[in-house]
Amino acid sequence: MGIKDWAVEDRPREKLLQRGSGALTDAELLAIFLRTGTPGKSAVDLARELLCDFGSLKALLDADRQRFCQANGLGDAKYAQMQAVMEMARRHFKEVLQRGNALTNPETTRAYLSAQLRGYSYEVFACLFLDNQHRVIQLEELFKGTIDGAAVYPREVAKKALHHNAAAVIFAHNHPSGIAEPSQADRQITDKLKQALALFDIRVLDHFIIGDGMPYSFAEHGLI
Repeated sequence: MGIKDWAVEDRPREKLLQRGSGALTDAELLAIFLRTGTPGKSAVDLARELLCDFGSLKALLDADRQRFCQANGLGDAKYAQMQAVMEMARRHFKEVLQRGNALTNPETTRAYLSAQLRGYSYEVFACLFLDNQHRVIQLEELFKGTIDGAAVYPREVAKKALHHNAAAVIFAHNHPSGIAEPSQADRQITDKLKQALALFDIRVLDHFIIGDGMPYSFAEHGLI
């Protein structure tokens, strides 16, 4: 039975319009993106098959071009479309933050940093530079490393902060393992960065660790 033959309230697109995107399952959201299925399979059936194949929606979104395009029902056109959608989301979060105070938009801040850093297979250390009203000046990926870690240099971070005339910063780095828990090294480098920037009256507001789930906040756990 095709989706057009389903009850109206069960069709993904109509369900989204009536109840909002949050009411849809991963498969239903993906089905709307796919638009059509394959012979003998509805878009929802294909979406479920793809989620099973990749293991999760995140794994599908993070897949490289070769892996993505090899999957049934996908290809270069869908890959380009998916990348465009994800980039629009990143730019949306960035614009929202630039218009307001990063500390009064904690969910948007988390979403923006997650969208920027979650897809890497290696560790990346980034810094969100803020003005004296905590509005975003710039996000920069400062250091890149292997899956085991990235070397972070306080002197270079301080130079970048002074270059941007930042009054405050928020750090973020990803854990490719997916486990968003701080290591002892994470705690130590955060303390070193905080001490180095304090010499220039630049506040460290938070340090987020990006994993598979909710980003870990140093500030919320009393570590800043």
